[in-house]
Amino acid sequence: MQRLAELVARLPYPSARLQYVVGLLVVITQTTIGVTGSVVRVTGSGLACSTWPGCHEGTMFPTEHPEYETLNQWIEFGNRLLTVVVTLTALAAVVVAWRIHLAHGRRRVLGLAVAALAGTGFQGVLGGITVLAGLLWWTVALHFLATAVLVWIAVLLLRGFTEGERQPRWLIGSVSRRLLQALTVALTALLVVGTMVTGAGPHGGDPDTPRLDMSIDVLAKVHGGLLVAFLAVLTVLGLSLLRSLAPRPFVVAYALVWVASVAQGFLGSLQYQLGVPEELVSLHVLGAALVVICTARLWCAARDRGPAPQVPDTEPAPPESDQPVAV
Repeated sequence: MQRLAELVARLPYPSARLQYVVGLLVVITQTTIGVTGSVVRVTGSGLACSTWPGCHEGTMFPTEHPEYETLNQWIEFGNRLLTVVVTLTALAAVVVAWRIHLAHGRRRVLGLAVAALAGTGFQGVLGGITVLAGLLWWTVALHFLATAVLVWIAVLLLRGFTEGERQPRWLIGSVSRRLLQALTVALTALLVVGTMVTGAGPHGGDPDTPRLDMSIDVLAKVHGGLLVAFLAVLTVLGLSLLRSLAPRPFVVAYALVWVASVAQGFLGSLQYQLGVPEELVSLHVLGAALVVICTARLWCAARDRGPAPQVPDTEPAPPESDQPVAV
């Protein structure tokens, strides 16, 4: 590990622009693979590759097969290939964060980058379990929920590249802080029930996949009720901000949560009224990811960790004697 740290230390110190671009790419790739996963589901391609990590027994790639359409095989296999891009992007973030850690001892940003990379690996294993389990609805639900967590971590990582690592100082009052925490809990419940709606719905990833044996109408109403609860907490949070002067970045992030969540609610209602058409399913998954991104950004905007340290290009940054710690 020390040898590897010495190699990383010889790399040029990443500019603020490079840090931002790498962090943004982690957010984009983690979001994209969630959307492409929904495309696999709505096209019934989830079991078009019958094994994992290869497509079929004895072959890594899609091939002519009497039971599986070639197009469906490539849709499923393409989603798997995208995992490689997501992994490489997360690996690049680890290298950048490690270089920063060696210069400044910044453990938090390194820990977030390692968490994104480890989570991506876990997602790959979970995807394999999902295929081998025949796309059981709860495995698909866990697969999506893990993506939501990774998107949240990616937003924290992006913010981590642009801020320091001081003890966080809250920029909003204690009441607003508790409401923000309640908003996060409401979002979690909203996502969990949303996966149950999907589990009971018509798009299981394969025509023969067993579905969740619950009324989709009841689940959809519960899901809609949780969205109302989410918006209610968001409204009360906005009212609490009137009592204190919230920083402009927090106000902007708050407005974006409103835009994303209202648009997502409208899309969900339209999707339900039209009988859950395939195209709207993937848009709804994208909308869910955007709500997660905006809420995570709101969380970040509520705290201040000071400015990110910078190192001139000409300044050497020798490795520290201690080993980087993954958290």
